[in-house]
Amino acid sequence: MVEELVTAGVALACTGTVYLMAAARVVKQYERGVVLRLGRLVSEVREPGFTMIVPIVDRLRKVNMQIVTMPVPAQEGITRDNVTVRVDAVVYFKVVDAADAVIRVEDYRFAVSQMAQTSLRSIIGKSELDDLLSNREKLNQGLELMMDSPAIGWGVTVDRVEIKDVSLPETMKRSMARQAEATRDRRARVINADAELQASKKLAEAAEAMSDQPAALQLRLLQTVVAVAAEKNSTLVLPFPVELLRFLERSGLQAQAETAAAEAAEAERDGGRRPAAPAAPRAPRTPVEHGAETALPELADLPPVEDLP
Repeated sequence: MVEELVTAGVALACTGTVYLMAAARVVKQYERGVVLRLGRLVSEVREPGFTMIVPIVDRLRKVNMQIVTMPVPAQEGITRDNVTVRVDAVVYFKVVDAADAVIRVEDYRFAVSQMAQTSLRSIIGKSELDDLLSNREKLNQGLELMMDSPAIGWGVTVDRVEIKDVSLPETMKRSMARQAEATRDRRARVINADAELQASKKLAEAAEAMSDQPAALQLRLLQTVVAVAAEKNSTLVLPFPVELLRFLERSGLQAQAETAAAEAAEAERDGGRRPAAPAAPRAPRTPVEHGAETALPELADLPPVEDLP
């Protein structure tokens, strides 16, 4: 009798151990457990930790609650301004309701992927090329709204959508490069013209200042000579402005006027008596100037042509 009781106890313990092993489940911290009992959903979602189910009757399905990063394959489309582009993106989403993610959609990952591709094609057709290249933040928000509305019914929420790359045709790239080059050339010309305008104003002010002080022009000339000589060239180019010639001419006239005034003052002191200047020696006169003093030879006195040497 005792042996039968011992045997029954051992069998019962083994059965309980097997049952515990079949019923015991562990749900991780980032997971939630959805239990289906005889095909029906149990309202209680199992939290992280150790949990028990009824073997053979219950089925436990674990759902990952972490944020999922899903790349969207490159989609080719035509923009509103008739440019063919290829655009790829990335979607960040997570499950907020484990029961809806299991019951309402067959595979929520595949559903989100397909929805992201169709939404990306739709946003390409509604946008222009400039918006795809420079206004991506607005397009990302539009994609997020388009995907988040149907995803809520699946127990999924879209956290963020980002457009990664926009591939353009080679002809469009060359056109944009030429446009950018022309824009930069225009900016350079405008800046150069502005600089020339400012320089001309400064030069006009400098010319006005030099006209009041003619000596400043000569100092500027010397500075230019020093600057040219510093380049160690074999040939020195010396600019000689017309204003310097006028300055020298005015200086010479002023010196002559001062000399004439000094001479006049000296003549008045001497009483107007000044020794006459010696007469300049006369140049020797030619035989033609002598006139009657030198007679020309007569034709009859000339020797014959044959006797000429």
